[in-house]
Amino acid sequence: MSNFTIPKKIKMKELLQQTYGFIFEEKLIDEISQVSLLRDFKEGDVLIDFGDYIKKMPLLVSGAIKILREDFDEGELLLYFIEKGDTCAMSMTCCLGESKSEIKAVAETKGQVIMIPVLKMEEWLGKYKSWRNYVFNSYNNRLKEMLSAIDNLAFMKMDERLINYLKDKAKINNTKEIHNTHQEIAYDLHTSRVVVSRLLKALENEGKIRLHRASIEILM
Repeated sequence: MSNFTIPKKIKMKELLQQTYGFIFEEKLIDEISQVSLLRDFKEGDVLIDFGDYIKKMPLLVSGAIKILREDFDEGELLLYFIEKGDTCAMSMTCCLGESKSEIKAVAETKGQVIMIPVLKMEEWLGKYKSWRNYVFNSYNNRLKEMLSAIDNLAFMKMDERLINYLKDKAKINNTKEIHNTHQEIAYDLHTSRVVVSRLLKALENEGKIRLHRASIEILM
């Protein structure tokens, strides 16, 4: 059996072609694979923290990452998830503005991310139409998700927010089984564990979920 290992640059190019081949030109994919780094992450890893200076922009090739915002009470609020093929518009803003990060990126699942140097990111805006379109579309999509998060806070009751949260988690993880604790859910929704437990029990009584010892089964 051969011990041959695929070089990281070749592996990165293959991942780029699989994930972004329908978006980016071949020349852009070549450039990205030459100047970027491929990073593995596992569930729970903090990829970007509050106050970090962001020198590289992430392109997600597998897995999922949740983006959190720090609030005035020293807590954190879930803004949105990014999935395969996505990037984080807020990290782009920090990159281009050379400012400290106002978000925290935490791995929701294990996966891989390609980290692009800031200088190349700016250069490609003028060089590749596909890159410009991708960046602008990413801003637009993340803005819509942030507006949705604001709507959830301003207009939705906590039970509605919880239902949306569970559905998003199921979609992101591609499973009907959610393995977060009540405390972890409360933390993401910026509420108390008691409130989450009460609402989960009510949802179970309505036949929308089934509570197990270490998981929540989505029936909706």
